[in-house]
Amino acid sequence: MSKRKFNNSKLPSRHVRVGPQKAPHRSYYYAMGLDESDIDKPFIGVATCWNESAPCNISLMRQSKSVKAGVSSEGGTPREFTTITVTDGIAMGHQGMKSSLVSREIISDSIEVSMRGHCYDALVGVAGCDKSLPGMMMAMLRLNVPSVFIYGGSILPGKHKGKDVTVVDVFEAVGEYSAGTINEEELHALECVACPSAGSCGGQFTANTMACVSEAIGLALPYSSGPPAPDETRDQYALQSGKVVMDLLEKNIRPRDIVTKDSFINAAVVVAATGGSTNGALHLPAMANEIGIDFDLFDVAEIFKSTPYIADLKPGGNYVAKDMYEAGGVPMLLRTLLDEGFIKGDCLTVTGKSLEENIADVIFDSSQKVIYPANNPITKTGGVVGLKGNFAPDGAIVKVAGMDNLKFSGPARCFDCEEDAFAAVEAKEYKDGEVIIIRYEGPKGGPGMREMLSTTAALYGQGKGDKVALVTDGRFSGGTRGFCIGHVGPEAADGGPIALVKDGDIITIDAESGVIDIEVSEEDLKLRKKEWVKPKSDYNTGTLWKYANQVGPARYGAVTHPGAKEETHCYADI
Repeated sequence: MSKRKFNNSKLPSRHVRVGPQKAPHRSYYYAMGLDESDIDKPFIGVATCWNESAPCNISLMRQSKSVKAGVSSEGGTPREFTTITVTDGIAMGHQGMKSSLVSREIISDSIEVSMRGHCYDALVGVAGCDKSLPGMMMAMLRLNVPSVFIYGGSILPGKHKGKDVTVVDVFEAVGEYSAGTINEEELHALECVACPSAGSCGGQFTANTMACVSEAIGLALPYSSGPPAPDETRDQYALQSGKVVMDLLEKNIRPRDIVTKDSFINAAVVVAATGGSTNGALHLPAMANEIGIDFDLFDVAEIFKSTPYIADLKPGGNYVAKDMYEAGGVPMLLRTLLDEGFIKGDCLTVTGKSLEENIADVIFDSSQKVIYPANNPITKTGGVVGLKGNFAPDGAIVKVAGMDNLKFSGPARCFDCEEDAFAAVEAKEYKDGEVIIIRYEGPKGGPGMREMLSTTAALYGQGKGDKVALVTDGRFSGGTRGFCIGHVGPEAADGGPIALVKDGDIITIDAESGVIDIEVSEEDLKLRKKEWVKPKSDYNTGTLWKYANQVGPARYGAVTHPGAKEETHCYADI
């Protein structure tokens, strides 16, 4: 039994459990089977994204039970609650994807209101699907109660014709099917084996990218992002996370003590070093907003520019998350990055130790094949590159991991929504050398800033991944590969240059120098701007309307509130 002592006068939960005036509140806790000793302990929120929407989430209930056991063993009373997810793999390629990025805000907002409403003292968050990871961490930074994040784990790779496969192979196979290179039976055989277990998509797509971020930024235990979802060592990390949050509560170590500007730099380095999802450049600024730190797309891009690409992970490389874990996981990656001076080792973490102290005993294993030494990288520049120019004054982003050619120039072929672009690609109504423009898919214009994996994967499956470029004010999946530029700002709905481009205009992209330009004079662009009329939206009510009217630019993370800069009180201090 834990001997920890906590000062009830300082804990948020005193508002629901201490003193005669709280007798009505306590009656509810008795109704749920708690006794006086349980009510006398700190209340610890255990937030999970468990649901039956996708394999990403189905193991989270199991893991949350271990978190609760850890909390209970160290003198806390766990209070489990769930939030939503929108699973990109299922939402992809149709109107459902408009809900994806919106879900990040709903997740962080719902955790905030549940924590505020019930006055919980600390938080452990268990997340699986893409947006649930940043959403969970945003809530932790916003609330600033002692917090630990734990990833639910990746899916095991599927096997097809003797090779490891992921869901991205299925998306690309749809392109192969439309090109006539495989038949429907072959497509069906692949879809049946690509996703063999619980867990999030197995490559270095958004979920695994942000899982690596959780360790690098200090909010998760070392190695905890690595084990696949079915691996029972996940339960041990969950148990330990529950124990550690009680340490943090006792010592009053809060997320804003841990996460600093240097922590964000470390996180961005890890995104680039692993060839991670371009969504990292969206989520890190959003997280920074929660604590009032200036860290936008250009800050992320500058770090990407000087970071070596060292993890040979899908979609640009050969391995999946399980392989990286077996090769030594995030600590092995951090070891070589720290040794070569790419990250800062003095940042505090949830262990109560610095990042450097956490990996003090880690020795780089040169026999493994997944993580290259930082002084002998796969490529000298990061796997993700920021772009800027007269076509994207507020920036854009491209994932270059695994690409040979980093320059492209060609005439624009414009589409005002993803569906029209996908239909044209499926029908092969485009030409080699063209730059396919998909606009009005930004945070406001979509609304929701859809991912374009269906379209990009179809192009790649048709063998056109290096024959055309695709540019959008929307987003790309972490599984996207090929010459695909997203996050173009200002977005079309704000009258940015992407709204003004016409079929045949020459677009030039140079990922080596970080430039994206349109060969149209400034005078002509101004004239087009005067003539431009913003298209009417079909989303004039409900959640998507609210989002479209609140959301800010992708450059700053597509956030829906002013963040800590406007904060006059912090929940943790109520």
